[in-house]
Amino acid sequence: MKLRFLTTIVLLTLTGCEKTPTGRDQLALVPDPVMADMGARAFARMKQEGTTISDPDQRARVECVARRVLDEVESVYPGARVPEQWEVVVFDNATPNAFALPGGRIGIHAGILRVAEGPDQLAAIIGHEVGHLLADHGNERLTQKLGLRIALMLIGLFGEVENEQVLQVLGLGAKLGVTLPFSRAHEREADEMGQLLMAAAGFRPGESVALWQNMAEAGSGQPLEFLSTHPAHDTRIEHLRENLPAAQQRYEKAIPARCPAA
Repeated sequence: MKLRFLTTIVLLTLTGCEKTPTGRDQLALVPDPVMADMGARAFARMKQEGTTISDPDQRARVECVARRVLDEVESVYPGARVPEQWEVVVFDNATPNAFALPGGRIGIHAGILRVAEGPDQLAAIIGHEVGHLLADHGNERLTQKLGLRIALMLIGLFGEVENEQVLQVLGLGAKLGVTLPFSRAHEREADEMGQLLMAAAGFRPGESVALWQNMAEAGSGQPLEFLSTHPAHDTRIEHLRENLPAAQQRYEKAIPARCPAA
């Protein structure tokens, strides 16, 4: 039994050592089907507890942008593991936020549609969330936060994991609309990936900078950067500006997107 346990640890560690689509080393131990199942269950729960928007114009706006961005995933990151299907849902929640769950689930709060000025900025939001999923940040976060024990639990070697604990590590609070930040490294990587994706989809990448300027104005009382896992707005904007030339090159080769504005 002890030998089997040690063998399992070695195999999980070896198979979990990978690189993200940007080339960053990553340790993600939980099998993809398990992550997708957890994401599906959590997303179903959120749809049950929350209300989705019924406004056809808002839905059409989000669906158009999402479709353009998702169509470019394999061209921008051909080696990335892509979910079997994508699901993008807009929740009737005034909080300016968005989140991603394993298995290709993306939630957009209606509140962020009032901060995002036009389809280009909305593309920056959706691209960012797609970046989280392509880079398997949920799996990495689960592995980092709960350690090897959680991976072993999830493949049945130990007991059940508390649902609330898993939800928190995936980035969700107990109530709909309470989303928890990923690490600064994850946020930075998702920003970079999202900017390239939106550019390839024909959305102006410079609007990713404008989006976070709007977010800075809309927010109030954000804690100092060293007190928060989220990058400070100024740091985030600076990083997006640094990556803008590469994104602009992709945009210049893309067919401009034609999605409805608000």
